[in-house]
Parts: sequence; structure tokens; C-alpha cells
Amino acid sequence: MKKIFLATLFALLSNLCFSQSDQVLIENCIQNYIEGTSYNKPDHISKAFYAEANLFLSHKEKPLWIVPISEYVTWFQKGSKGVFNGRLGKIVSIEFYNDIAVAKAEILIPEKKQEFMDMFLLKKLQGEWRIISKSASSKSSNKSGKKILFIVSNAHYYGKSTISTGNSFAEIVNAYDTFVDSGYTVDFVSPKGGAIPLAYINTSDSLQKQYVYNRDFMYTLEHTVKPEEIDYRMYKAVHYIGGGSAMYDVPENSAIQRIALQVYEDNNGIISSVCHGTAGIVNLKTKNGKFLVEGKKISGYPDSFEKQDGEYFKHFPFLIQKTIEERGGDFKFSKKNEAYVEQDGRIITGQNFQSSNSVALKIIEWIEKNK
Repeated sequence: MKKIFLATLFALLSNLCFSQSDQVLIENCIQNYIEGTSYNKPDHISKAFYAEANLFLSHKEKPLWIVPISEYVTWFQKGSKGVFNGRLGKIVSIEFYNDIAVAKAEILIPEKKQEFMDMFLLKKLQGEWRIISKSASSKSSNKSGKKILFIVSNAHYYGKSTISTGNSFAEIVNAYDTFVDSGYTVDFVSPKGGAIPLAYINTSDSLQKQYVYNRDFMYTLEHTVKPEEIDYRMYKAVHYIGGGSAMYDVPENSAIQRIALQVYEDNNGIISSVCHGTAGIVNLKTKNGKFLVEGKKISGYPDSFEKQDGEYFKHFPFLIQKTIEERGGDFKFSKKNEAYVEQDGRIITGQNFQSSNSVALKIIEWIEKNK
């Protein structure tokens, strides 16, 4: 029985490792395509495709335009190799089974106000993933290429307890929808990367229902990126999401702290948070060695609103309001369940999930006024 158990465990772990490596290999394949088409690198494009692959494209003079990959590659031989040509690419989703896969990538050309959606069919050939066909369609778009970084947590429990928690889904979608509607792109980073726990999902809320059943959006939350994969120069603002998870892993993560401060100080960007997400900014120190919150008006979920006799509260590593005030911040809040936002320069914070939309709008307003 023990041998059977160990054999089964080994098989499961082997399959998990296989799946994880294939996920990465497929991502690398598509990234070769994205980099090749964005920076005029024909060799990268060729590396991504099977030599006899075809592209099935739209054409105003024919119902279907079939382009061999050998011809498609020549389109990117005309530009300056290695020079960005205005195409912004992003993997939207990947799904695979054994040696076949389907994937989607969004390609933006902000200058032309154009958005492409590329759909790929891939196959693993001699141990390497290759795109064997691609179809694409486009539409006019307001997407500007400006990016916001959402900071989320991998913590599933309140500290070392068995009390479940998560990132506030309401806070995520309320802010996310506001940014996307205004033409911004949102990325997600977490301390460990990968899937994050979610809390406070209400499918009676029409917006939450829309997003919880949006496969591409949920794929993004399942595949958050690690801090080392982030190029801070790409972002106009960082936004800390709340929920009980926000109290753990994120506030003490030095890599995330560094990204946030680089966006704030080097990019002249914004640091923002909502509700318990404000826990993420309490430890931030600027280049002068002072706490970011010192002398600033800050909002978040106040200590007095917590259920201080609740079991979860015993596991809090610190109190948000108390810590901010100890570090020279002026903590502001309003009544429960009311939207409340504080803006102090390039620090924009909100009290609760009802404030998420307003915080996002304040961020957008500041960015557009300070181009």
C-alpha cells in the first residue's frame, strides 16, 4: 500500500512539474512572437512558428487572407531591427492538453487607436512548442498603452491561523473596470506570483458577475507575475488591493516595496491603496529615509471598524491606522460603508471597496493632467 501511495504521489508531482514547465514554454514561444513583431526581429518570429504554419487574416478584398509564415516574417525585415515599432503585446490566456494548446494575445497600436486579438493553435513538436496557425481580428480602441500595476497577496489565511481570507474581488473589479474603460492596461503582481485567493465575491452584483465569468480576466488572476518579472518603468501608478490577505506577505516584501517606490520616485508616478490595501504602504520609506506616510493624509480601513473581539483580529501583525499615526501620518476616514478618498500629492488612498472607483478616477485624473 505504501509503495502504491508513493508511486501515485510521484506521478502527480511529475504531472504538475510537466504542466508548469509546459506553461512556461508556451509563454516563451508566444513572447518570441510578441518581441519579434514589436522590435522587428524576424528570427524571433521564425522561432515561434512551425516552418509551414499559416496565418488566417482579414482582408478588405477577400473573405479570407491566408499568409504563409515565410511571407509574414518578411514584413518585419523592413523596420530597424531591435527598435520598438509601436506594437504593444500581452498574453491574454493559454490552455493546453498534452501536446496541443490554444492561446490568445492582445496587440495594441495606440498611435493608430487599434487593437488586435491574435488567436493561436500550438503543438509540441520534438519537445518544443510551436505556433502552427494564427488567426487575428482587429477593432478601433481607446487603449493608450498606459499601465497600472495592481499589488495583491498570496496569503490564504489570517497569519498562521486556519481562518480563510483573500483579496477583495469587489475592490479589484471596481478599480480594474474603471481603468480599462478609460483605456488603461492593468497588470497584477504578487509576492510569489501565480494564483491568488479571492474573497467577498458577490455574483448578485452585475459588475462582479461580469468579471467572475470572464475567462480571460480570471486567467490573469490565476497567473499574477512575480516582482522580479516587473519593469517598473512601464507603470504610471501602483495600486494596493485590500481584503484580509493584504495584511500579510505584501507589507514586508522588499521587492514589492522597491517597485512601488521606483514608480513613485523615479517615474514620478502614484502610490495608491484601498481599505486593508493601505497596510502595504505603512513600511515604505523614501530616498530621504523617511516613511512615505509621514506628514501625509492617508485613508484606509480604520482600526475602530474592525471586529476587535473577532478571532481573525487576533492574528493581525499590526494595526493600519495606529501604525500610520505612529509614523507621522494623518489618518482620515468617514462613516462605515461610505466612499471616502484622500489625495495628498501623488498618494491616493480610499477607505473601503466603495471607494475603489473614486480612487481609480483620481489616479486617471492626475495622470492625464500631468502627461
